[in-house]
This record gives sequence, C-alpha cells and structure tokens, in this order.
Amino acid sequence: MSGHSKWATTKHKKAIIDSRRAKSFAKLIKNIEVAAKIGGADMSGNPTLVDAVQKAKKTSVPNDNIDRAIKRGAGLTGDAVDYQTIMYEGYGAGGIALLIECLTDNRNRAAAEVRTGMTRNGGQMADPGSVAYNFHRKGVISITKTDGLTEDDILMAVLDAGAEEVIDQGGGFEVITDPSQLLAARTALTEAGIEYDSAEAEFVAGVQIETDAETARKVFRLVDALDELDDVQNVYTNISLTDEVRAALDADDE
Repeated sequence: MSGHSKWATTKHKKAIIDSRRAKSFAKLIKNIEVAAKIGGADMSGNPTLVDAVQKAKKTSVPNDNIDRAIKRGAGLTGDAVDYQTIMYEGYGAGGIALLIECLTDNRNRAAAEVRTGMTRNGGQMADPGSVAYNFHRKGVISITKTDGLTEDDILMAVLDAGAEEVIDQGGGFEVITDPSQLLAARTALTEAGIEYDSAEAEFVAGVQIETDAETARKVFRLVDALDELDDVQNVYTNISLTDEVRAALDADDE
C-alpha cells in the first residue's frame, strides 16, 4: 500500500455491510452531483463526471439514483446543490500524517465530527499547513493483478500518455500521473485492453513513513472511523507498509 492510499481502497478493508453500503452510496452520489454542477450533465465533455459515474456503477449504485444525481447537480430539477470541499489535517499513531477531505453543506458540523472522530480514536488535529505541504495532487489509476499482466505491460500502455510511474502494490498496480494526464492514461489503458478499478485525482504523500504492524492497525482503525463520517469523502495518509507488515495485516483478515 502506498502512502496516499485510502482505507477504503486497501485490500485490508472490512466486508461491506448494509449500513456502510448506504453511506458509500451517499458519498458516491454526492461526488456525481458536484461533478455535474461543475462540468454539466453531458458526460462526453465532463471526464470528472464519467469517473464519478463509473465508480458509482462499480459499487452497484442503481442507475436511477445516478441519473437523478446528474440532473440534480446540473440544476435540471430545480434543487440546489451547494457543497464545500474542506481539508483537515492531523496525526495518527506513530506520527503518521492524515489529510482528511470533506465534502459538506455544513462546515461547522463537518469540523465537529472530524475533531470528535480524531480524539476518540487516538488521533490529534494539526494546524493548517503542517501536514498538507507533504501531499501533492496526482492522478491515480488502480489495477487489480491478473494472470499474465505485468508491470511492463502497463508501463508500455501508459508511457506515451504522460504516466509518471507504475507501482507494484502486491495485489495490484497503481499508475501515477499528473492530474491533467489522468484522462489520457485511462484512455490508453482501455485501448490496450487493460481493465482498471478506479481512476481518480488523489493526494499522494511525498515523504512516507514505515511502521510496525501494531501502529498500522491503530492508524487504520482511526482512518476507518473517519471514513464512517458522512461528510468525509477521502482520508489520505503517508503510511508505508513493508511486506512483513502487509502479511501481518493480511493474517488479521483471515
């Protein structure tokens, strides 16, 4: 797992239960609404909306819900969509940095819930800028490993599309690009017949910190608690796992 990875995207995640699925649906719908508001309802000219819809479909959000979200976000239903993106910063066990991305219509509620989630789960809030300086916006494409698919195959497909690097994450690969090249890299993979799980702009940590298994467990419990909050869209960390720590976490899930 790389430093920027979100708890929801790691293979150490818990099995999805109905309550978490409902919360996931709500967050995905919110992403669609915002994408439609910014770029309009026409997906041919709105790659951000394409990505949001694709992610929702992969999580089995009903098509009717997706269509309504697009229309609502684009202002075609008369409903107002007014969300703010707010970033909070903090630290978990072992000094691991957390960058918490919220999408909310109530700044005070989001701040209170994030602060409570941090203090109740062993984290602490940090001053603005003390964590964010280490994170940079990147395009991240996640690909599950399949038989016969190699890192070189992926690199050959995306090299001319502006990809910066391909990272072997154990159970899969990640293609890292400049955000402006995300669409081109995604298209190149599709044309090469390589399927990908997600393609999003994320925050990637420049300096990462390796931890032991127990510290990693504490960090993941904190991130998991934050991810449960309705206003929290993504949680990014600078944690780095060795093969030994990854194996220990895998054993926890067995």
